[in-house]
Amino acid sequence: MSTSWTQAPLLGFDTETTGTDVAQDRIVTAALVHSAGPGRENETIATWLIDPGVEIPEPARKVHGISTEHAREHGMQPAPALDEVASMLAEALAKDVPLVAFNGSFDLQILENELRRLGLPTLAERLGHDVAPMLDPLVIDRGVDRFRKGKRTLSALMEHYGVVTDGRLHTADVDVSGTLDVLRAQVSAFPQLEGTSLAELHQQQIAWHLDWAKNFNEFLQKKGKTPDVPLSWPL
Repeated sequence: MSTSWTQAPLLGFDTETTGTDVAQDRIVTAALVHSAGPGRENETIATWLIDPGVEIPEPARKVHGISTEHAREHGMQPAPALDEVASMLAEALAKDVPLVAFNGSFDLQILENELRRLGLPTLAERLGHDVAPMLDPLVIDRGVDRFRKGKRTLSALMEHYGVVTDGRLHTADVDVSGTLDVLRAQVSAFPQLEGTSLAELHQQQIAWHLDWAKNFNEFLQKKGKTPDVPLSWPL
Protein backbone atom coordinates (compact mmCIF):
# COMPACT_ATOMS: atom_id res chain seq x y z
CA MET A 1 0.00 0.00 0.00
CA SER A 2 1.40 3.42 -0.95
CA THR A 3 2.11 5.97 1.74
CA SER A 4 -0.31 8.89 1.96
CA TRP A 5 1.01 12.35 1.11
CA THR A 6 0.35 13.24 4.75
CA GLN A 7 3.30 11.05 5.77
CA ALA A 8 5.67 12.60 3.22
CA PRO A 9 7.54 15.95 3.23
CA LEU A 10 5.70 19.23 2.67
CA LEU A 11 7.12 22.60 1.57
CA GLY A 12 5.46 25.64 3.12
CA PHE A 13 5.70 29.03 1.39
CA ASP A 14 4.77 32.57 2.37
CA THR A 15 5.67 36.14 1.45
CA GLU A 16 5.27 39.52 3.08
CA THR A 17 4.88 42.37 0.60
CA THR A 18 4.54 46.10 0.01
CA GLY A 19 0.78 45.70 -0.51
CA THR A 20 -2.02 43.54 -1.88
CA ASP A 21 -1.81 44.31 -5.62
CA VAL A 22 -0.20 41.24 -7.21
CA ALA A 23 0.52 43.16 -10.42
CA GLN A 24 2.26 46.18 -8.87
CA ASP A 25 3.42 45.38 -5.34
CA ARG A 26 6.75 43.81 -4.41
CA ILE A 27 7.97 41.04 -2.14
CA VAL A 28 9.77 42.15 1.04
CA THR A 29 10.30 38.78 2.73
CA ALA A 30 9.89 35.17 1.65
CA ALA A 31 10.02 31.99 3.69
CA LEU A 32 10.23 28.33 2.74
CA VAL A 33 9.72 25.73 5.44
CA HIS A 34 10.56 22.13 4.56
CA SER A 35 8.57 19.96 6.93
CA ALA A 36 9.48 16.29 7.29
CA GLY A 37 6.74 15.72 9.89
CA PRO A 38 4.70 17.38 12.66
CA GLY A 39 6.55 19.64 15.10
CA ARG A 40 9.11 22.42 14.79
CA GLU A 41 11.98 19.95 15.25
CA ASN A 42 11.12 18.50 11.81
CA GLU A 43 11.23 21.87 10.05
CA THR A 44 14.08 23.32 8.00
CA ILE A 45 13.55 27.04 7.43
CA ALA A 46 14.97 29.35 4.74
CA THR A 47 14.10 33.04 4.78
CA TRP A 48 14.94 36.02 2.58
CA LEU A 49 14.82 39.73 3.41
CA ILE A 50 14.58 41.71 0.17
CA ASP A 51 15.08 45.38 -0.70
CA PRO A 52 12.02 45.83 -2.94
CA GLY A 53 13.50 48.91 -4.61
CA VAL A 54 10.43 50.97 -3.71
CA GLU A 55 9.07 52.55 -0.54
CA ILE A 56 7.32 50.20 1.86
CA PRO A 57 4.00 51.92 2.68
CA GLU A 58 3.16 52.43 6.34
CA PRO A 59 0.11 50.09 6.30
CA ALA A 60 2.34 47.27 5.03
CA ARG A 61 5.05 48.07 7.57
CA LYS A 62 2.46 47.85 10.34
CA VAL A 63 1.55 44.33 9.17
CA HIS A 64 5.03 42.81 8.90
CA GLY A 65 7.20 45.28 10.82
CA ILE A 66 9.80 45.88 8.08
CA SER A 67 10.59 49.49 7.19
CA THR A 68 11.97 50.82 3.91
CA GLU A 69 15.20 51.76 5.71
CA HIS A 70 15.66 48.29 7.23
CA ALA A 71 15.03 46.57 3.90
CA ARG A 72 17.48 48.89 2.10
CA GLU A 73 20.20 48.36 4.67
CA HIS A 74 19.87 44.62 5.22
CA GLY A 75 17.91 43.22 2.26
CA MET A 76 19.13 41.28 -0.76
CA GLN A 77 18.51 42.54 -4.28
CA PRO A 78 15.25 41.10 -5.64
CA ALA A 79 16.69 39.19 -8.63
CA PRO A 80 19.13 36.86 -6.82
CA ALA A 81 16.78 36.41 -3.86
CA LEU A 82 13.68 35.52 -5.90
CA ASP A 83 15.70 33.36 -8.28
CA GLU A 84 16.76 31.31 -5.23
CA VAL A 85 13.17 31.10 -3.98
CA ALA A 86 11.83 30.01 -7.38
CA SER A 87 14.64 27.48 -7.86
CA MET A 88 13.94 25.85 -4.49
CA LEU A 89 10.19 25.76 -5.17
CA ALA A 90 10.72 24.24 -8.62
CA GLU A 91 13.12 21.63 -7.27
CA ALA A 92 10.60 20.51 -4.62
CA LEU A 93 7.60 20.48 -6.96
CA ALA A 94 9.57 18.48 -9.54
CA LYS A 95 9.93 15.79 -6.84
CA ASP A 96 6.17 15.92 -6.15
CA VAL A 97 6.70 17.60 -2.77
CA PRO A 98 3.50 19.66 -2.44
CA LEU A 99 3.64 23.40 -2.00
CA VAL A 100 1.61 24.46 1.04
CA ALA A 101 0.53 28.10 1.26
CA PHE A 102 -2.36 29.91 2.95
CA ASN A 103 -4.22 31.95 0.34
CA GLY A 104 -1.32 30.77 -1.78
CA SER A 105 -2.76 32.13 -5.00
CA PHE A 106 -1.67 35.61 -3.82
CA ASP A 107 1.91 34.53 -3.07
CA LEU A 108 2.25 32.61 -6.34
CA GLN A 109 0.84 35.43 -8.46
CA ILE A 110 3.05 38.10 -6.93
CA LEU A 111 6.11 35.82 -7.25
CA GLU A 112 5.39 35.06 -10.93
CA ASN A 113 4.87 38.76 -11.67
CA GLU A 114 8.09 39.70 -9.87
CA LEU A 115 10.06 37.06 -11.80
CA ARG A 116 8.66 38.34 -15.11
CA ARG A 117 9.46 41.93 -14.19
CA LEU A 118 13.05 40.93 -13.35
CA GLY A 119 13.47 39.00 -16.61
CA LEU A 120 13.75 35.65 -14.81
CA PRO A 121 11.97 32.39 -15.68
CA THR A 122 8.65 32.05 -13.87
CA LEU A 123 7.97 29.06 -11.65
CA ALA A 124 5.61 27.61 -14.25
CA GLU A 125 8.30 28.01 -16.92
CA ARG A 126 10.89 26.29 -14.72
CA LEU A 127 8.50 23.38 -14.17
CA GLY A 128 7.28 23.19 -17.77
CA HIS A 129 3.71 22.79 -16.52
CA ASP A 130 1.13 24.34 -14.19
CA VAL A 131 2.26 24.98 -10.61
CA ALA A 132 1.20 21.76 -8.89
CA PRO A 133 0.76 19.97 -6.58
CA MET A 134 -0.37 22.71 -4.23
CA LEU A 135 -2.29 22.60 -0.96
CA ASP A 136 -4.03 25.72 0.34
CA PRO A 137 -5.68 25.28 3.77
CA LEU A 138 -7.94 28.28 3.05
CA VAL A 139 -9.32 26.69 -0.14
CA ILE A 140 -9.54 23.29 1.56
CA ASP A 141 -11.45 24.81 4.50
CA ARG A 142 -13.96 26.45 2.15
CA GLY A 143 -14.41 23.08 0.45
CA VAL A 144 -14.70 20.68 3.36
CA ASP A 145 -16.54 23.00 5.78
CA ARG A 146 -18.39 25.26 3.39
CA PHE A 147 -21.23 26.44 5.59
CA ARG A 148 -19.29 27.25 8.77
CA LYS A 149 -19.86 30.86 9.85
CA GLY A 150 -17.10 33.28 10.78
CA LYS A 151 -13.79 34.52 9.43
CA ARG A 152 -11.32 32.33 7.57
CA THR A 153 -8.11 34.27 8.18
CA LEU A 154 -5.04 32.26 9.17
CA SER A 155 -5.43 33.27 12.82
CA ALA A 156 -9.15 32.35 12.73
CA LEU A 157 -8.40 28.93 11.24
CA MET A 158 -5.63 28.34 13.78
CA GLU A 159 -8.09 29.09 16.56
CA HIS A 160 -10.81 26.92 14.98
CA TYR A 161 -8.48 23.93 14.60
CA GLY A 162 -6.80 24.40 17.99
CA VAL A 163 -3.38 25.36 16.60
CA VAL A 164 -1.10 27.37 18.89
CA THR A 165 1.71 29.45 17.38
CA ASP A 166 5.03 30.10 19.08
CA GLY A 167 5.78 33.39 17.34
CA ARG A 168 4.32 36.56 15.81
CA LEU A 169 1.94 36.09 12.88
CA HIS A 170 2.79 38.09 9.74
CA THR A 171 6.38 36.99 10.11
CA ALA A 172 6.66 34.85 7.00
CA ASP A 173 8.24 31.78 8.62
CA VAL A 174 5.81 31.81 11.59
CA ASP A 175 2.87 32.08 9.18
CA VAL A 176 4.21 29.07 7.23
CA SER A 177 4.59 26.93 10.34
CA GLY A 178 1.05 27.86 11.41
CA THR A 179 -0.26 27.02 7.93
CA LEU A 180 1.39 23.58 8.01
CA ASP A 181 -0.15 22.94 11.44
CA VAL A 182 -3.61 23.95 10.16
CA LEU A 183 -3.28 21.59 7.19
CA ARG A 184 -2.38 18.67 9.47
CA ALA A 185 -5.30 19.55 11.77
CA GLN A 186 -7.63 19.57 8.76
CA VAL A 187 -6.46 16.07 7.82
CA SER A 188 -7.28 14.90 11.36
CA ALA A 189 -10.71 16.55 11.24
CA PHE A 190 -11.54 15.38 7.70
CA PRO A 191 -9.93 11.94 7.17
CA GLN A 192 -11.08 11.84 3.54
CA LEU A 193 -8.24 14.28 2.77
CA GLU A 194 -5.63 11.70 3.73
CA GLY A 195 -7.12 9.15 1.34
CA THR A 196 -7.12 11.57 -1.59
CA SER A 197 -4.06 11.72 -3.85
CA LEU A 198 -2.22 15.01 -4.34
CA ALA A 199 -3.31 15.18 -7.98
CA GLU A 200 -6.96 14.62 -7.05
CA LEU A 201 -6.78 17.10 -4.18
CA HIS A 202 -5.27 19.74 -6.46
CA GLN A 203 -8.20 19.27 -8.87
CA GLN A 204 -10.69 19.36 -5.99
CA GLN A 205 -9.26 22.69 -4.85
CA ILE A 206 -9.69 24.12 -8.36
CA ALA A 207 -13.38 23.15 -8.17
CA TRP A 208 -13.81 24.35 -4.57
CA HIS A 209 -12.26 27.72 -5.41
CA LEU A 210 -14.43 28.09 -8.53
CA ASP A 211 -17.58 27.38 -6.51
CA TRP A 212 -16.61 29.84 -3.76
CA ALA A 213 -15.51 32.57 -6.23
CA LYS A 214 -18.76 32.38 -8.22
CA ASN A 215 -20.81 32.69 -5.02
CA PHE A 216 -18.67 35.54 -3.70
CA ASN A 217 -18.88 37.43 -7.00
CA GLU A 218 -22.68 37.09 -6.87
CA PHE A 219 -22.59 38.49 -3.32
CA LEU A 220 -20.45 41.45 -4.46
CA GLN A 221 -22.81 42.13 -7.37
CA LYS A 222 -25.83 42.20 -5.05
CA LYS A 223 -23.98 44.74 -2.88
CA GLY A 224 -23.41 46.94 -5.95
CA LYS A 225 -19.67 46.19 -5.97
CA THR A 226 -17.46 44.96 -8.82
CA PRO A 227 -17.42 41.13 -8.94
CA ASP A 228 -13.66 40.89 -9.47
CA VAL A 229 -12.65 37.65 -7.73
CA PRO A 230 -10.73 35.47 -10.25
CA LEU A 231 -12.40 32.12 -10.99
CA SER A 232 -9.17 30.22 -11.70
CA TRP A 233 -6.82 28.76 -9.07
CA PRO A 234 -4.01 28.94 -8.15
CA LEU A 235 -2.97 31.19 -11.06
